[in-house]
Amino acid sequence: MQFVAASKLRRAQESTLAARPYSELIDEILADLAAVLVGDEHPLLSRREEGKRLIVLVTSDRGLAGPLNTNAVRFAAREIVDHPGDLELVSVGRKGRDAMRRARVPIIAHFPGFGDRPSLDDILPLARLISDEYEAGTYSQVDIVFTRFVSTLVQRAEMVQLLPIEPKSDTRGIPGSQFIFEPAPEIVLNELLPRYVGTRLYQTALESTASFFSSQMVAMKNATENADELIEDLTLSYNKARQASITSELIEIASGAQAR
Repeated sequence: MQFVAASKLRRAQESTLAARPYSELIDEILADLAAVLVGDEHPLLSRREEGKRLIVLVTSDRGLAGPLNTNAVRFAAREIVDHPGDLELVSVGRKGRDAMRRARVPIIAHFPGFGDRPSLDDILPLARLISDEYEAGTYSQVDIVFTRFVSTLVQRAEMVQLLPIEPKSDTRGIPGSQFIFEPAPEIVLNELLPRYVGTRLYQTALESTASFFSSQMVAMKNATENADELIEDLTLSYNKARQASITSELIEIASGAQAR
């Protein structure tokens, strides 16, 4: 399992790193559009004082991945306890769903894990559900709790705000008013925002997949080393017991010969 996870990790890591620049650039485009638009030009940008909070918890369907899923579940549980209120949860992956069910957190929808090779088509049902419910005014805020891939040895559980969309202010020092958008900025924004939600969720799926295989590879490596140590200890104990038994039999034979 260690070698299988290592072979899948390379592909998952390459996909994750390759998708990051696109995700970062779409933030810059949103920031440029926000600089030339005033007010809430789209429902996904609107802020609401009333409404429920939705948390999307992303875990895996499978275990044997060390503390990966446990850390994500604990992060979500701590966020729920620290910020009490009217909230609901969407679970991605069986591990997170089972843990939240035991904690009696209301789950409105569940999606299975996205597999070893997540695709944008796999993300679209989740993205459509979140976008439609937010535009309908059901929720005032949508957050994603997932595990970000940092390196092969480091995977960090964290939370990012998905909705309402908050464009980053860093546009490389170029004010958005210097750009000419064709067609109008409002039309570009209406086309871009739904893609933004799907892109963010897709990047989250890639990060979680790479984190899973990294954690599984390390966990299986540690399990193999622990098993080897256990075999050595048990072999030594067996040899000691066997030697003691042989010595005891020799003493009994020698004592019997002397008694004659």
